[in-house]
Amino acid sequence: MIRDLVFVALALLAVVPAIWVVASRNIVHAGFALLFTLLGVAGLYAFLGADFLAVTQLMVYVGGVLVLVLFTVMMTHVPSAGRRRHGLDRLVPPAVFAAAVFGVLYKVVTGVEWKAAAAPAKATTTEIGAHLMTTYIFPFEYVSIVLLAAMIGAAILIRERRPSDDDEENREAQA
Repeated sequence: MIRDLVFVALALLAVVPAIWVVASRNIVHAGFALLFTLLGVAGLYAFLGADFLAVTQLMVYVGGVLVLVLFTVMMTHVPSAGRRRHGLDRLVPPAVFAAAVFGVLYKVVTGVEWKAAAAPAKATTTEIGAHLMTTYIFPFEYVSIVLLAAMIGAAILIRERRPSDDDEENREAQA
């Protein structure tokens, strides 16, 4: 009974903010709702015994991707759209698509014979960590260097360019 309540709570934590992400008109609010959705998914992974996936979800998506998205949104000036469609014609295509996806998911869920797991899942984090630090150390370190280069490149690209003394002298000479 308790397990069912925990599952329902985690599922609601994943689904309700996901609806908020889609329905929100403010992109910052949508980003913060995405935070709760990703936390709910990480909780579901942990609840199902997928410890590595739960930690990866937290570190990669919540810790990295979501923070990057929120910083990008907050640093970018988004001009308001000039003309927007209002009314029912704007909602029909997404509603039809959502109904089709729901129909396919319903058919899959009801068409499969679900069996309970015989034994709890075995923890895999130790084994994966040992492989990352022994067998796959070179690709692991290579990816970290590539990510560091990408971060440095992104910082250089978003840095404001300040006019140098040469630029000011050129403007004065042209005037």
